[in-house]
Amino acid sequence: MNKKEISEIKKLLTPEHAVITRICGCYVDGEKEIKFTSKDAFHSLSEEEAFKYFDIFKHTLAGTLGKNLINMEFPLNEEMEGGKQEFLLKLKDSKLEDDEILNQFYQNVIDNYSYDSNYYIILIHAVYDVPGKSTDGSEMFDASDSVYDYIICSICPVNLSKSGLSYDADTNSISERVRDWIVGSPANGFLFPAFNDRDTDLHSLLYFSKNPEELQSIFIENVLGATTPMSAANQKETFNNIITNTFGDECDFATIKTIHDTLNEMIEENKDEPEPLVLTKNDVKHIFEESSLPNEKVEILEKQIVENIGEKPALVAANIADVRKFNIQMPDVVIKINPERTDLVETRMIDGKQCLVIEVTDRIEVNGVSVIASKPNDLT
Repeated sequence: MNKKEISEIKKLLTPEHAVITRICGCYVDGEKEIKFTSKDAFHSLSEEEAFKYFDIFKHTLAGTLGKNLINMEFPLNEEMEGGKQEFLLKLKDSKLEDDEILNQFYQNVIDNYSYDSNYYIILIHAVYDVPGKSTDGSEMFDASDSVYDYIICSICPVNLSKSGLSYDADTNSISERVRDWIVGSPANGFLFPAFNDRDTDLHSLLYFSKNPEELQSIFIENVLGATTPMSAANQKETFNNIITNTFGDECDFATIKTIHDTLNEMIEENKDEPEPLVLTKNDVKHIFEESSLPNEKVEILEKQIVENIGEKPALVAANIADVRKFNIQMPDVVIKINPERTDLVETRMIDGKQCLVIEVTDRIEVNGVSVIASKPNDLT
């Protein structure tokens, strides 16, 4: 799914659209015991309660695509009888009305989801009559192309509110506040099936993780049947390893600067696209070639690509390049540079010492005080 498709489904989560048919819940304590389950027609909820649930579901479809929101495809064997995708399909097709299937799903989550405290599993079933689109891209609500039948699962931590004092109107006094168990924003969740090309894609789902470094791999593999992708941090580490292992001791400041600039140019060119830029094998080779990769290093680079990411694209450009900062770190010095002005910095040998030289284009501020770069006699 791309940004536009996610946004289209997210916009449905309001009372006006009324696409949600049923909501089910399972409250689990820190000992992995089910405390209660619920199953209701969504329209039976009060307006205030419905709005709070809408907020949870919207957060399950929020975040950076390729980082917090990850498209996942099912391996073929998971779509066979007894596979995880086949079970999710049964769950969806039941419209969340089959208690046996629901209870099996809850138990699958409990057995494979890692969380030490209480949490709340929420499931909704929804039906979206997808409007057609005219040649100019505008929606034609009286001309439906298809019906998108889907489920959203949100897993929310439930934490005890903080202790404190509060005003008690009944006794007209200040007393200790009653502590409640509060359902928080979702930590993980998924949308199944995916809404690709504005239509049902039973071969994929959209996964959500509030913390992109805690993807819950056991849950992904044992409940959803998908393969856990590299986290954003692992992608960056993997790319850095490819740089280090390819260039070795010949990796210098100019090399990293060129790689950084090339990546940022590619991200800038792709910024208006609905899907994040995912680097192919050829993209990675292009980035290294722009940094004047010696011919004798090409074979090493290709080997590193195969060993670290394989043939299939796995690196999201925005995860491995930070367009907002360019830092240079030494044991005693940290220099932060506008990533668009890396041209102001270069390395140079001065008096036999390797130095970083920064071009001064304006006044300098030191500890909040504006100063000149140097006095005239300092230049002699």
